Amino acid sequence: MATYLFQETPARGPWSGPEPQPEEQRPSREPMFNAPWPALVLVAAIVIGYAIQSRIPDFDLIPYVFSPAALARGAWWTPLTAVFLHGSWTHALTNAALVLAFGTPVARLFGTRLRGVVCYFAFFLVCGVLAALGFAALHWGGEGGMVGASGAASGLVAAAARLVAGRGRLGPIFAPFVLTMGAAWLIVNLLVAGVMAAGASGLIPGTGGAGVAWEAHLAGFVAGVLLVGPFARLAGRS
Repeated sequence: MATYLFQETPARGPWSGPEPQPEEQRPSREPMFNAPWPALVLVAAIVIGYAIQSRIPDFDLIPYVFSPAALARGAWWTPLTAVFLHGSWTHALTNAALVLAFGTPVARLFGTRLRGVVCYFAFFLVCGVLAALGFAALHWGGEGGMVGASGAASGLVAAAARLVAGRGRLGPIFAPFVLTMGAAWLIVNLLVAGVMAAGASGLIPGTGGAGVAWEAHLAGFVAGVLLVGPFARLAGRS
């Protein structure tokens, strides 16, 4: 309803002239991207990172791929570097979409000031590292490599679930929606594990027949649920 209907107008006589017409209001333009810029930076890092990776021989990337065996040999940096490596364009774009969808509300929680941005990026990376460590705990000494931002993105999914539970603020860890989302995440990843155990990993889109580190997804989700509160407090936004 136009605002002029709520304004007081003077009494008008018979010679007052025509009734003034309200100026036509143009609808405001919606921005192309509503996501805060920190979320867009992560999306760009994944997409541009894979564009660069695709031009590098696979052999040269081996020192940056995470595996439990590499970690046991002292390659401590691989849980971090593997977050920005992906197996295919589909893999990279899928993770970028997850970060855009679930990282947007989390980025709004942390804010766009320096302190909040640093905490947002740190939260993402810590979830990714803990996801890799969770995978390593179940496959210690294994030589199988793992790449991708799925574990870190799972942390964003968990943080977004707590925001939904709290209607824009952080809800309790054991809120019904958080538990429901966690159960759904568990079921999806157990189904993925079942498909892999049946030798049909090629049926999972974006894998190209490679395995899916579902254990890292679950570890990343748990890390996100537990750590979004402390990181939000560090950002002064709890």
